[in-house]
Amino acid sequence: MSDSLLAEARSALPDLDDAALLDLALSALCAEHRAAEVDRSYRVFDEFPLDTEDGWGNLAEFLESAEGS
Repeated sequence: MSDSLLAEARSALPDLDDAALLDLALSALCAEHRAAEVDRSYRVFDEFPLDTEDGWGNLAEFLESAEGS
């Protein structure tokens, strides 16, 4: 762990002890990792145009219908 990074964190959040700072940092890291996982899972939708037919029709027609209601 970088001493300067720890000092900066301690300065930014002086009311927290080191364990609480570590919990906060790990929570932020896990949230960022989860967000990246979700982003990767949605990339599959970028491979297909909105008007690609599937068993339920196509997303472009659905969005048009939703806007009209």
